[in-house]
Amino acid sequence: MSYLPDLESEHQLGSTSSFVLHSSSDTRRTARISRGILETARGVFTFPAALASLLAVTVFATAREGLADPDIWWHLRNAEYLLTNFKLPRVDGFSYTVIGHPWINHEWLAEIPYYFAWRIFGLVGIKTVSLILLESIFLGLLYLCWQISGNIKASAVACVFAVMLGSVSFGPRTLLFGYDYLLVLLIVLERFRSRGKAPLWVIPPLFCLWINTHGSWSLGMVTLGIYLAAGLVEGQWGRLSATRWSPPQLRKLGLTMTLSVAALFLNPYGYRLVLYPLDLAFRQKLNIAHVAEWVSVDFHDFRGKLALILIVALIIGALVSNRQWRLHEAALVLFGLYSGLTYIRFLFLVAIFGAPLLASLLDFIPQYQREIDKPLANAMIMAAILGFMVGGYPTTAGLQKSIDHDYPTEALPYLKAHPPTGPVLNHYLWGGFLEWNDRDIPTFVDSRVDIFEYAGVFQDYINLLGLKDPETILDKYGIQYVLFPPGEPLTYTLRLDPRWKEVYTGQVSVIFERSSHALAATAGRGQ
Repeated sequence: MSYLPDLESEHQLGSTSSFVLHSSSDTRRTARISRGILETARGVFTFPAALASLLAVTVFATAREGLADPDIWWHLRNAEYLLTNFKLPRVDGFSYTVIGHPWINHEWLAEIPYYFAWRIFGLVGIKTVSLILLESIFLGLLYLCWQISGNIKASAVACVFAVMLGSVSFGPRTLLFGYDYLLVLLIVLERFRSRGKAPLWVIPPLFCLWINTHGSWSLGMVTLGIYLAAGLVEGQWGRLSATRWSPPQLRKLGLTMTLSVAALFLNPYGYRLVLYPLDLAFRQKLNIAHVAEWVSVDFHDFRGKLALILIVALIIGALVSNRQWRLHEAALVLFGLYSGLTYIRFLFLVAIFGAPLLASLLDFIPQYQREIDKPLANAMIMAAILGFMVGGYPTTAGLQKSIDHDYPTEALPYLKAHPPTGPVLNHYLWGGFLEWNDRDIPTFVDSRVDIFEYAGVFQDYINLLGLKDPETILDKYGIQYVLFPPGEPLTYTLRLDPRWKEVYTGQVSVIFERSSHALAATAGRGQ
């Protein structure tokens, strides 16, 4: 009988021990999970991630307003034609002045994402594509600057400066695809230059994609050529130095260049698309001379002052810093400065080429120290940035308001109710908008300057703006209606001309109609 109490006591002791063991195991498991969550948080909510978020919100705040690019409308029309007919347009079908003339759509591949985004999300979709492209460009630039300088803080400062400089090309532009490709090219080439190995196989397919997307592939080919040529010499000239490629490296780069050139011909237009940048540079004189983004930098405006600050910073850095300038870095910056100061649209290129060097010159900024990082503070910063971006995301109403400010949307109901019965002279920047929004009206001109310049139409348009014998030009094309902004000199002239009647007046646009007597007289002179 004495065994029973002993057995019961032993059973109770075993149960207690088992409970203690399970509790201890659960505690250790909970501790491991907690440590895992903490380590994950430390890996995600780092100070570099917070800096990347600050750069992203800078891009967002700078680019979220409006759809400021007149090309987007005929890009949408082209993509619609391609996806409806499964063939590329090879002649003009939008205007009445150059209809049927041969034309190369050298940005056809970049138009498709914008079109699908519009089909799914409307104006917000178009804006979203441009924001994604811009964010990827500058986050890629941040990575490149960090790769070269080794200082994430200095890289972030340089990239914020680059955002301000590159904002000249913010908007729903096909050019943004080209700058994304350029960042990929620079990252691969810089890795090959610094480490001796990199995925060079990416570059030929990149150029195949690039030439079908935008004519800026030529900038990429110049960049590739600079990297290759800078490694053909070796030496040190003051603070400028160059290291020669090893024979295997040179063979790899030479093969990459050869395959990249061959890849350019994989396009639906063949050699004509390859030659298009030369056509732009040497044949399209009026395009270069009269389109706003092709003018030279004005050092009196904001972007001109930023460019001047960058030039001064580079000069001072070269004088006081002990840093060695690598030959290809100096060549890229000089190429970028020449391009950007000559044509304002290439200030974006200056930003891309100049930011890594600027980050290296800011090496006096203290380095990031992981051991004193504060994940909670970083998480709070990133959460606040996410909240701002979600709360401030562009809306259809806001984007439409900006369109109403820049384009003659107010005149569309009038044009629908009173369809023009003859040729319409439209404002140059409104051509694509009309081609997309009122397809019953063939346009006089749009921002595809090349085709209109070849036929002499763009020269006539410039003469009209300058009031150089406007009556003769209006008669030449049999213009019966004029759709122009109210502040243009031609608008003022037509208001004083009894042969023209102002039939519509709005905040953004006015419409004139030529009197039937004047039109008959014009026809009689033509006979």
